[in-house]
Amino acid sequence: MTDSGNDDLAVARQVIEIEKGGLSALADSLSESFVRAVDLLIGCPGYVIVAGVGKSGHIGQKIAASLASTGTPSFFLHPTEASHGDLGMVVPGKTVVLAISYSGESRELIDLLRFCKSSGVAVVGMTRSSTSLLGRNSDVVLELPAHEEACPNGLAPTTSTTMTLAMGDALTVALMARRGFSQEQFGSVHPGGKLGKSLHTVGDFLMDRSDPVPVVTHDASFEQVVSAIAEGRQGCVAVLDDSGKYQGIITDGDLRRAMGPDAGRDSARNMMTPGGTTFLKQDRIALVIDTMTRLRISNGYVLEDAKPIGVIHTKDLLAEGYI
Repeated sequence: MTDSGNDDLAVARQVIEIEKGGLSALADSLSESFVRAVDLLIGCPGYVIVAGVGKSGHIGQKIAASLASTGTPSFFLHPTEASHGDLGMVVPGKTVVLAISYSGESRELIDLLRFCKSSGVAVVGMTRSSTSLLGRNSDVVLELPAHEEACPNGLAPTTSTTMTLAMGDALTVALMARRGFSQEQFGSVHPGGKLGKSLHTVGDFLMDRSDPVPVVTHDASFEQVVSAIAEGRQGCVAVLDDSGKYQGIITDGDLRRAMGPDAGRDSARNMMTPGGTTFLKQDRIALVIDTMTRLRISNGYVLEDAKPIGVIHTKDLLAEGYI
C-alpha cells in the first residue's frame, strides 16, 4: 500500500474514533429531559414537525422519516419555507415541533419559534447550548455535549451531526418501545422492498388476485380433476365436501401417481392428500415461504371458515418478488 493510502486509513480511523468519543459523551449526558421529550412527543395528538437548516436540516429529514415509519406521525418543515406560509402546517393543539440546531443560533428558526411561542405549540430543542436562541425558546432541551468535530479544521459538521442523528434514533426507538410498536405495524407502513414483503400477510398477497380458486367436489371424476388442475394453472386443486369445506389437495404429483388402468374409475376422494398444508389470511408470507421450503412443496391453499379462498404457489411468490 502507498504512503498516501496509509495516510487515508489513518485519517479515517481518527474520524471514527473522534465520533465514537462524541457518541460516548452523548450517552453520558442523557438526563431526565430526554424522558420529558418522549412524554411530549408521544402525547402529540397530531404530527411531530421536525425543523432545521443546513446539515441539521438533512439530519432532521431522516429523523422525521424514522419517526413516521415507526408509529409517530411526522414530517419535515424547512424553517425558511415556514416563514413564507408553511407555518400554517403548525397547528396549535395538534402538533409538537422538534427543532434542531447544534449552535442553537440558526436565525432561520426565529419566525418558527416566535409562532410556536405565541400559539402555545410545544417545542423540543436539540442543541449544544440551553442558553442559545433555540434553548431559551424550547419547552424541553435535548442538550448535545460540546465535542470536537472530526473535521481537521474543526468546522465541517461531523461529530455534531453524528450525535444529532443518534439522538434522533434514540427518540425514535424510545417512542417505539413506549407504543409497543409491533412487527405487524412496521410491516403495514413498509409494504415495499424485501423487508416489507417479508412482513406481508397472506391476506395482503391475495388482495389483488381475482383468479377463481381451483376446486372440485370429493366425488369428482378423474377427468374432472385433470380439467380443474389444467384450468386453474396452479398445479393443484382443492377437494371439497358436500358443504363446500376443504378436505384435501390433489397436486400434479398425485395425478401422476393415480394414472393407471383404473384411472378413469377413480374419484377425487381417493386421489387427494387429506389435509395437506394450508394457511390462514393472517399468516405472514415469511412463514409461508419457510413452510414451503422446509416441506419442499410448491403450493398450498388459504382457508377461511374451513373453505378455500385462495391458493399460494411458489411461482407467484417468485414473480412478485417475495422470494
